[in-house]
Amino acid sequence: MRKLFFLIIVSCISILGYSQNFNLDSSLQVIKTQKDSVLKASKLKRDSVYRSDLHNDSVKTNKEFAEVIKWEKMKAVEIFPIINASEMSGVVPVKNQEEIPDPKMTYKLLFELTMNNPDSTIQELNYGLVEVVRIINLHAASGIPLKNIIPVIVAHGGVLHSLKNNEHFRKKYKIDNPNIKLIGDLEKFGTKFIACGQAMSFLDIQKEAFLPQVKVSLTAKTVISGYQLKGFVLMGVDR
Repeated sequence: MRKLFFLIIVSCISILGYSQNFNLDSSLQVIKTQKDSVLKASKLKRDSVYRSDLHNDSVKTNKEFAEVIKWEKMKAVEIFPIINASEMSGVVPVKNQEEIPDPKMTYKLLFELTMNNPDSTIQELNYGLVEVVRIINLHAASGIPLKNIIPVIVAHGGVLHSLKNNEHFRKKYKIDNPNIKLIGDLEKFGTKFIACGQAMSFLDIQKEAFLPQVKVSLTAKTVISGYQLKGFVLMGVDR
């Protein structure tokens, strides 16, 4: 009787052990299947992203190449009726113009400049000054006589550094001011330069730091309001 009882107990233990092993194996198999599914999904997602990136890079490259070709074609026909301040200041001729500005009018242009080039491109012409030249060139190319174009530049903010003489420009950037010739060319054309005294105080810039062409006002705000009341058209040219 004891022997039979012992056999029953052993059998129960064996069955329980097998059941536990079976459940463990089943659980491990489920985990492995889930892991495989996750890995497969991750791979598919990775491959999809990779293909998408390749496609986007291809589209971007093609677009950039097309823009370069277009720009090269435009540069080939550009004209510079007054000042050539780099390829960005040119004018592309247009045939069959239907809206022509009145060449007998006086075009009073007030340019508000605030932005300086980033330090990485400080050796290049100031982008705002180049845009001023482009706008003046556009007016001249439209048939407006030079004597009828009156430009005034009011400067406040970082662009004030671009109006410095070589000595003070070198103190800040360790190179000569690349804008000096362009500022001189604009002055010969009759352009007036006005610096904001409030911005000068904020940036700790003294009058003697500027090129001699630059005049100083209390604030750019009264220059803007005053010249507009005199009939000047305000043009913000920051880029």
